[in-house]
This record gives sequence, structure tokens and C-alpha cells, in this order.
Amino acid sequence: MNKIMGGLAATLLITLTLAACTPKEEAVTEKKLVDVNEEYLSAVDVDYAFDFTKSLEEFKTNEKLGYRTAGSEAELKTGEKIADEMKKIGLTEVTKDEFSLDTWEFEKADLTFVDENGEEHLAVLGAYQVNFDTNGGKDLEVVYGGKGTADDLANLDVEGKLVLIDINQREEWWINYPAYQAHLKGAAAVIAVQEAGYAEADEDALNAQDICGPDDAPAFSMSQTDAKQLKKALEASENGAMTVKFDAKSTVKMDGKSYNYYGKIIGKDPESYIILSAHYDSYFTGFQDDHAAIGLMMGVAKGLIDSGYQPEKTIIFNALAAEEWGVSNSRYDWSTGAYNQIFNIHPEWVGKAFANMNFELPAYEHTTQDEIRSVYELNNYLTEFAKNVPTVDGVYKDGISVVSPLRTWSDDFSFGIAGVPALRNDFQDSDFMRSHYHSQLDNEDTYNAEAFKFHLNLYGLLSMHYDQTAVVPLDFTTRLTAMKKAIDADAFGQAEVSSEQLVAEIDKAVALAEEVNTKVAKVNDDYFAALTEENTEATQKLYDESRELNSGLLAAFKYAEDQFVRLTWEDAQIFPHQHAQHNITNLALAIEALEKGDITTATDEYLWAIDNNWYAYDFDKEVFDYFTDYVLEAPKEKLMWGEGRIVGQEDLFDTINSLIAKNEQEGADVSAELTILTEVLERQKSLLQTTTDEETIAVQELGKQLEALK
Repeated sequence: MNKIMGGLAATLLITLTLAACTPKEEAVTEKKLVDVNEEYLSAVDVDYAFDFTKSLEEFKTNEKLGYRTAGSEAELKTGEKIADEMKKIGLTEVTKDEFSLDTWEFEKADLTFVDENGEEHLAVLGAYQVNFDTNGGKDLEVVYGGKGTADDLANLDVEGKLVLIDINQREEWWINYPAYQAHLKGAAAVIAVQEAGYAEADEDALNAQDICGPDDAPAFSMSQTDAKQLKKALEASENGAMTVKFDAKSTVKMDGKSYNYYGKIIGKDPESYIILSAHYDSYFTGFQDDHAAIGLMMGVAKGLIDSGYQPEKTIIFNALAAEEWGVSNSRYDWSTGAYNQIFNIHPEWVGKAFANMNFELPAYEHTTQDEIRSVYELNNYLTEFAKNVPTVDGVYKDGISVVSPLRTWSDDFSFGIAGVPALRNDFQDSDFMRSHYHSQLDNEDTYNAEAFKFHLNLYGLLSMHYDQTAVVPLDFTTRLTAMKKAIDADAFGQAEVSSEQLVAEIDKAVALAEEVNTKVAKVNDDYFAALTEENTEATQKLYDESRELNSGLLAAFKYAEDQFVRLTWEDAQIFPHQHAQHNITNLALAIEALEKGDITTATDEYLWAIDNNWYAYDFDKEVFDYFTDYVLEAPKEKLMWGEGRIVGQEDLFDTINSLIAKNEQEGADVSAELTILTEVLERQKSLLQTTTDEETIAVQELGKQLEALK
């Protein structure tokens, strides 16, 4: 058993197992603890959670498709409904938190055309967060634009027209790139058809995502079924264009309002929090994403209340608005409600919150092994806890795994970087992401009652488990070990940068963290024992005496998040040195290939992987620059949780396109490109030295903080 767990895992052990090897009095004490859990497991009601999930479909922005979008009337009414239900089930101090955001109302997008057989066909389209209003049905020409790249549109007249394109947002590029490319050429709007990557379950499926672009570059979504018929009609037309009737209304407004809601089960300590959260905005019906998550959160709340559980800490149940989108013209346009909640509305929660448990898509068995994704420091604690979660027949036959670090795709990331140790039920690597996610097929047909029940059990028990700890169970060895493992000796050697001091400081900090783990385990074991013995005086004394240790651990965690969490240009979490390390590897290999006269390998295997240069291959410089600058030059309020997380960018647009052009010339001279890439490589070597030095100092400081906690 990991030291950080200690006796806390006993909460979930079976009484008979304990009775076989403990004195009678101790067995009786443990039975009381098991009874607390059993009372919750008996009280929690999966039917209630399901019924409330379904009830959230009541309000919609688009009568045909659903949608409860940022700041829309449907989102606002849904938020009020959740607040009313919080009060109804017995949560107290139900609070409505206002914040500013950009709002989106999508009312309709109906496209009527005459198919190849001369029959009128109606295609109901999905939409992205843009401004577009035909003011009733309007005749517009539509043309087919391939994938919407610069080459695809180069010789195509798209001025004032709808441009039908194919897209794979998972493997190729996001919708903002072809939408903006068409916008610069004067297109009225892009109509995107997911050829793969998302909405793969059915050819009738539509898809929706955050736009990550400006509101005046419109885009809509069409199913493969409708697109096939429209393409056939276009092929049969004289000039590859035809007139359709488009009746659409999508409205983005800047600086609007929306609201987060929370209610409490107030514990003996009203200033120490366990936060459960889920978002209530959605695309289409949004059954799994994220109404079932609200249902799960409310089901846990009702189960705890109905079981009579009296918490030591205050448990907060937080319904968050605008997770899917809430800031126009930003790469980081999602998790708006959560970011505002923890950074702007309740920054005082940081340092007081033991954990954030965030929920996404929880009523579906994504794989045969359930996953909890957490910050590094919770991994060992959760791994031990997960071993004793009761099974539910028919789901998760391979148990539970815990994976780290967090990803950016959900609200827990915002809580984590703010300084609240966060986790969520994981869903991101499942087939559901390709098949049903963000489509109208995310509906009640996906419901798995056993998976829902499993998560109601898991997160209710975990809430109580956290509640029975005096000190937040953070183990810094996991992050530090991951940082050390992320050092690529070859890249450091290529850059002639030494990692010895960084490694030495990591090793020192790991040793200190292990000592802190022992102390934390002792405090939590003693506290747990006092709780089980119902020794109120000893319990309170231990709790009071451990507040400084708890505050120090949370401060060290926030410091680690500030210093060591950076993002790639594709929003993956990395350590700071990994940015330059990755670039050095690819630049060195590209230069080596070019020196051998192999342009294809340099461009196709290596240069595309450097920063955001993937987009240099298929879009105009103006597009490339636009979506680079809005990261590097945007104000903090636009960047939200992405602010300060990108380490840098090397613009290889001209070099890549020059090499591509020269690849068609036999014996082309690439000396100019080699000179540029060599200069870039030297800059990245310097950057690696800088980030390594900064990491070394930061690890030293973390070590000092841990030293003070021993």
C-alpha cells in the first residue's frame, strides 16, 4: 500500500475480512465505517439521476436539433432549473454566480436544394459559433471546395457563395482554418461535412465543435447523407455551381452574461471544500455531454443527503455554464464558465479546496476499464482507493485505472491550473469520441444504467473518502518522476545542454516528497482512527494542528502547476523543456535530410511537427499568421486558461513552402533553407538551456517548500 494512503483504504474493506484478523472491538469499529458507505450505496438512486438527466432536455435554442449554448435563453433557463433542483433535494446556500462571456444563439439552418432527380430536398444543418442571418429564406449559390485549403480554393470563384467542404477535424485541421480561408476569398459561409474523425456512427450524423475563430467567418455542419445528394446535384450542374435556398440564423454577441450555480452540504469545517462539478451547456440533445454528468453530480448530492451523511468538510456541487464555448475568436474558447468560476469569481476557493471532481459523459461504458484522469499528485492516492470500489455487474470488468496528467478538453483543467487538485472520469480515448461525440446521436439511446450506477457509487464513495482525510493527499513524486522521464538525452546532447543539475534537483525533491508523504500518511491515519473511534476532541485537535501542513501542500501544488504546466500548439500538457526538446529533435533530423538532398523527408516527416507549422502546408500566409497572432498577441481575457502556457513559436511558413516548391526541381539548391533552419535550431538550443535553467530553479524552490513541510 502506498504510504500516502495509510489506513484510509480501510473505509471500503469488507467487515468479514477485518474480523478475521482483528480484535472484536476493532471489528465493530470498522463495521461502523462500512455502514456509512453502505448507507450511501443504498440511498443513491440511479433512476433519479437518469430522470433528472432527461429533464434537462426541456429547453433548447434550436427546435429541430436542440443546443443549449453559451448565454442563450435555453442555457439560462436550464441553469435556473438546476438551481431549483439543488434546493429541492436539500442543498443549502444555493448560489448564482454571474460572469461575462460572449453569447451564442443558434436558431436554425435549413438548406433546400433540388437534387439530381429534380426533387426538392431539405437539409437541416448544424452550426458553429458565428454571426450569420439570412433574414428568412435566401437564394445563394453553392460550390464544392474540396477540403477548403488554399489550393482547393485558389481557382474557385467563391465570392458571396456557400462553399461545401469535407473535413476531418481529428486528423487534419480544425474548422477555423478552412472557414477563415474561404472568408478571405469572400465566401458567404462554409458548410463542413465530417468525412471521418467525428460523427462516424451514422451518415446522417451532424457534428458541432467550438469554432476557435472569428464570428464573421461563418461555418455550418452538414451530414454525409445530405452532402452526397448535394454533391451529385453539383456534378450534374453546368458549371459546378447551383442555387439553393438557405434559411439560417446564428447570433454571437460580445460581452454578455451567463451563470454558474452551486449548492452545499455544509460540514463541520465550512471553509474546507470538496468540489464536484459538471457543465450544463450542450450541443444537440447532449445526453452524455453533459446532461448525464449533471445527473451524476445531482445523484451523488441526493445520495449523500438521503443517506444522512454528515460531512467533516463542506461539499460543493457546482453546475458550470459555457464549457463548450464562451469566448469568440480565441484558440482557448472553451471551459469559459469553469475558468471564470475559479479564477475570477471564487479565487478564494484555491487553498481551501481539497479536490475538484469533474464529470463528463458518465452514463456510457467507454472501455472495459474505467479511467480516472487526475493531476499527477493524486495518482497514487486514487490508484489505491480504486482497488476497493465495489463492482457493478455488466460493466468495467477490468476495474479502474488512474492516468495523469489532466487534459485541456474539460473543466477540471481550469481548476487544476488554478491550484485545486482536480480529476475527472475519463472518456477521451474511447470510440464514442469518433462515433457519437458532439452529434445528435448523443442521446438517450447511448444510456448504460450500469455504467451510470458504477459512477454514482464511485464518486459518492470518493467524496466521503476525501472527507475522512485531514490533509490533502498530494504525492509530488509522481510529477517529479514524470519530469525526469521526459528528459530526452539525445535532444539535450544535440543541444549541448546539460540536464545533470535538473536531474539532481529532481532527485533531491523526490526524496523530500517521500518524507512529506510519510508525514501526511501519519496525520491522515491518526485522523482517520480518531474519526472511527468517534473521539471528537482528538479528531478536532489533529485537524486543527494539520492546517498549516494542508495549506503548505496546496501552495506547493499551485506552485508546481504554475511552473511546470505548459501546452503544445495542439493543447497537450507538457513540461516546459519539452517544447524546445521536441523542436530540436525534428529540426536536426530535417537538416540532416536536407543535407542529403532529401526534401520530401524533411517536409513530410519533421518540419510539420514544429509548433503550429502543420498549417503552413495547406493555408495561405494570412490564415497562418492570423491563428498564430491570436495566441501570441491576444489579451489575457481572450486566452483564459491558455494564457502563458505556450512556450514560443518558430514561423517556418516561407521555408516550408519554398522547400515544397523546390522539391519539384531536380538538384535544387536548398542552402538558403538550411541556413534558416540552422538559425532556428540554434534558437531552440538556447531556449532549451533557458527552460532547463528555469525548471531547475523551480524544482529547487519546490524542494524548499517540501523541506518546510517535512
